[in-house]
Amino acid sequence: MKSLQEILLERSHHQCELCSQPTGLSLYQILPVKGSGEDSSLIVCATCRGQIENPQSLDANHWRCLNTSMWSELTPVQVMTYRMLSLLGNEVWARELLEQLYLDEDNLQWAKAGLPEATPVDDSLPTVDSNGSRLVDGDSVTLIKDLDVKGAGFTAKRGTLVRNISLTSNPKHIEGKVNGIGIVLIAEYLKKV
Repeated sequence: MKSLQEILLERSHHQCELCSQPTGLSLYQILPVKGSGEDSSLIVCATCRGQIENPQSLDANHWRCLNTSMWSELTPVQVMTYRMLSLLGNEVWARELLEQLYLDEDNLQWAKAGLPEATPVDDSLPTVDSNGSRLVDGDSVTLIKDLDVKGAGFTAKRGTLVRNISLTSNPKHIEGKVNGIGIVLIAEYLKKV
């Protein structure tokens, strides 16, 4: 009779079910446990496991792999993908993926049950421009370099004025309109007017 780990290694084709890494694999049980062993466990690599168990050590670039694993038909993979994308909520790409991810109500509650309680937003980190000047809602800024606007099909040119900006929950980003299109801009590429 095969062990749970052997069954999951076969299911995963001997790869991490989150990032596809083929080494350092181990069984990870998703808490709170729901259903049988296979239905509440997955195979993860040492890198994924270390960051799952210690969310303060999250490396956002490592988790870009979730854009593939989020489409898995396996509920444990979907649940863990939801949790990790939620923890990476300051990343624009993670929020976009989270909006695309579908979980039925029961599994969504399971995914949310493993997330830490919401922590209050730390307003001590100000949003600053390329010169270190503090930005606030309603400010006007100019771009200090050309920026490709993905999905809109144009380049925002250096020197473009962006009026009436809005701050985001991430102190590195602001929202504003360029050519009439609302976009998120990186504050370090802006200069306060």
